[in-house]
Amino acid sequence: MPTDFCKKIFSSILQKFPENARSVVLTCILSLSAGLSAVAFIFLTDFLFSHTFMMLAEKSKAVFILTSLIIITGTSLLSGYLVHGLSREAVGSGIPEIKTAYWKELGHMHIRAGIVKFFAGILSIGGGSSLGREGPSVYIGSSVSSNLNGLFGAAPRQRRSATLIGASAGLAAAFNTPVAAIMFVIEEILGDMNNRYLGRVVLAAVTGAFTVHAILGRHPAFSIPSIENISWSHYIIVPLVAITASYAGVFFQRMTLSLREKIRKEKRIPAWAFPGIGGLITWVIGCSAFLAFEKIGIFSLGYQDLSNALNNNFEWEIAGFLFFGKLLATTASYGFGGCGGIFAPSLFVGGMAGFFIGGAASIWLPLTPADQIVLTAVGMSSCLGAIVRAPLTSMLIVFEMTHEFLMVPGLMIGSIISQAIAHRSSSLNFYDMLLVQQGHELHKIRPPVDLQSWQNMQISAIASPNPVGLRDLSEKEMQEIIERYPYNVFPVFSGGSLQGIVPRQQIKASLLRKKIHRIEEIGTCYADQTVKEVGNKFVESAEQVLIVLERDKNTIRGIITLHDLIRAQASIQN
Repeated sequence: MPTDFCKKIFSSILQKFPENARSVVLTCILSLSAGLSAVAFIFLTDFLFSHTFMMLAEKSKAVFILTSLIIITGTSLLSGYLVHGLSREAVGSGIPEIKTAYWKELGHMHIRAGIVKFFAGILSIGGGSSLGREGPSVYIGSSVSSNLNGLFGAAPRQRRSATLIGASAGLAAAFNTPVAAIMFVIEEILGDMNNRYLGRVVLAAVTGAFTVHAILGRHPAFSIPSIENISWSHYIIVPLVAITASYAGVFFQRMTLSLREKIRKEKRIPAWAFPGIGGLITWVIGCSAFLAFEKIGIFSLGYQDLSNALNNNFEWEIAGFLFFGKLLATTASYGFGGCGGIFAPSLFVGGMAGFFIGGAASIWLPLTPADQIVLTAVGMSSCLGAIVRAPLTSMLIVFEMTHEFLMVPGLMIGSIISQAIAHRSSSLNFYDMLLVQQGHELHKIRPPVDLQSWQNMQISAIASPNPVGLRDLSEKEMQEIIERYPYNVFPVFSGGSLQGIVPRQQIKASLLRKKIHRIEEIGTCYADQTVKEVGNKFVESAEQVLIVLERDKNTIRGIITLHDLIRAQASIQN
């Protein structure tokens, strides 16, 4: 087989290096591959946007309006079709999926999802949807690194480190911010400064930065004038900017989650069509901004308008409209299932809030142009920090994108305020709330570090909350489910109640004979039972799968397999 042949070749290459150096060599190879993938994604995204919206902006307004409508609608629908038709894991930013892969799946990521994310993200972001490229870059990098790790003959348990390596290299390449990439992995995925993989994460970020420097250049994301002449007056306004930007982040979080929940329950419209609705809303808002002010920052990343704000190149009054417009457009683009991240839109929304408030305050206070720049930067960091709850990452991203030391005190004040507001509004960050909305339990994503505490956990933390099952036992349904899912058994539901299970081999036999075999009985356990108790039940009953019930209501909480227990225990031991 081609895969086995590649494994032999790559493994033989790695074996030529001294044993002590193999880990470093493998990390460099994985991070270089992840960085190149992220750079390719960035280049193609920028290429598509620059040859559509940016070119159209130079033509007549009528041409822009009509052509942009076709582009954003077409790319949004095509992106939605790719995601929902080929890999639903590719929806959104991809950060929650990386956390799930690292903590639950031992670092295993499906390459199909990475490929779909690559093309769907290019279409969605390059096609004008108000989304960022950092999430897809991180996901693509992690997917490439995780799968390439196996080709070099590395142990399966090393896929966890490969996932982190790809995430660090991908984010470093996406923003050209290696230090922020390291901190993001620590704050958002690991939650541990002393993790044994930290050295590999640092090396990956450096490699990712070198990759983007070699191909796209070493300049920061935003070139701004010197801010040496900042005044003390701007510190009076910093808290107001931080509060406004933080509440904008809270608004985005709440509205997006609410919108996603409503869409999940909507059955009349096909799932692949919803990104098109988000694209249409973005088009209406974006065209309004273009007609009124000739600004296209509502579409895609919005870096051009954000750069102009950091350089005081347009009237501060315009920033107020761009602030509200981008906030609503991003909520629509992400909430309706677009394929893209939230970093860039968050930076834009916060930056416009800071620029607008700074401009308004300059009427009464003696603020300098340098003060305006700092206030814009504070807004950027505060809005992002309020959403992702990663204060150090938020500050470092803005600092590395501007290379200005004098704005650091303002960034720190803004970070303190943003975290206070964010924690008051919700105990979880945006990514964790997405995981909860998808049916995951967070202690399942972040398991305990020792075997004893894990054995005393409730089984509901390990069980799959949304079991894939059969409803009508039709030939079409059975064919689709065995092609799409690799599971060995499938529960059968009828009228909302559990009827039993059907093994995979029995489904295949049924398809051949055009006859449904009998449904087998299935064992049960209760959600409040410990992992140890359920493990003993597996041993005593010789069952391979159990349905998890709520003890009081006798309702189904999920499904647990013997494989789930073995995999989770391996995760703890490794």
